[in-house]
Amino acid sequence: MSRRLPPAPPSAAPARTAAAGQVRIIGGQWRNTKLAVPQRPGLRPTSDRVRETLFNWLMPRLPGAQVLDLFAGSGALGLEALSRGAAGATLIEKDAGLAQAISAVATRLQAPASVLNVDALAWLARPPAQRFDLVFVDPPFADGLWQQVLAALPAHLADDAWLYLEAGSNQMPALGPGWQLHREGSTREVRYALYRRQGTATLGTDSTP
Repeated sequence: MSRRLPPAPPSAAPARTAAAGQVRIIGGQWRNTKLAVPQRPGLRPTSDRVRETLFNWLMPRLPGAQVLDLFAGSGALGLEALSRGAAGATLIEKDAGLAQAISAVATRLQAPASVLNVDALAWLARPPAQRFDLVFVDPPFADGLWQQVLAALPAHLADDAWLYLEAGSNQMPALGPGWQLHREGSTREVRYALYRRQGTATLGTDSTP
């Protein structure tokens, strides 16, 4: 006579408080360094494919540049720029956990990075401590921040600054006069563009449909 064994108790699934994924630095001295991507609403790191394209565009302009990564998230854009020769980077991230994770990586790499745990709009409202040669602007798509960010940004830019914008496929803002489009591209999810500032350029705030 066979005897049926009692069912085993269900095993408890481990709590998922760690990273939901990873991205990596794809070039330069810290190539293949992994960066954690925790689960956060609106956190959407720039893909490897788009970053590879962007940094190919930027290659001759990175050495010695001062970089601003305004919505740093995982820190992938700012740290990639440093890996490829930028002189310094300021990374702005309002989420304390994300800012702490970026700081830990920057410290481990001995990167010339300043990581600030502050809201980007609050930081932009401060008098500029320096002017940046290259700025990455990749805000959470659902937050509707373009108008406020682009109005406050020019005070923090060098006269010949480069500006990278990444937006939803139908959300790319239009820039005002004095900006020259250098390159642009798109995927199914995003549009991205690199601009060069010319003299006293102003930034537009209208989104194209």
